Amino acid sequence: MATNKTAYTTESVSLFLQTLLDDQKQADSEALIRLMEAATGESAQMFGPNIIGFGRYAYTYASGHSGEAPLVAFSPRKSAFSLYVYTGNEQHRYLLANLGKFKIGKACIYVKRLADIDIPSLEALMQESIKFLSNTYTRVKPKDG
Repeated sequence: MATNKTAYTTESVSLFLQTLLDDQKQADSEALIRLMEAATGESAQMFGPNIIGFGRYAYTYASGHSGEAPLVAFSPRKSAFSLYVYTGNEQHRYLLANLGKFKIGKACIYVKRLADIDIPSLEALMQESIKFLSNTYTRVKPKDG
């Protein structure tokens, strides 16, 4: 069975943010950290080299593939933020109606800057995703220390 390429690391979120050359991307990243920590009740942690994740769930697919992933996460990419806040479930599609200016991919939502989206809509989207993931998979409790 293949191993997951992306996993939580012990790298510093603060040091990662310092590598961002764009001041607005840094400010938006800090705002996203506050929003996602509030939504999950868990601290930011690096998930791979450039994704900031919050909380965890363990999954096993019908294919047998299993692993852990963040409940919500984001990555401040050069052209846009990748927001991992949407399950892709049709029952949650209505939550995108008032989100604002974004593009959607298979696993994430792309936004150029936070000012382009409606924050209460993003918060609602995160809450529904967290609830869905927590009810569908096994939520992994944070490790102490």
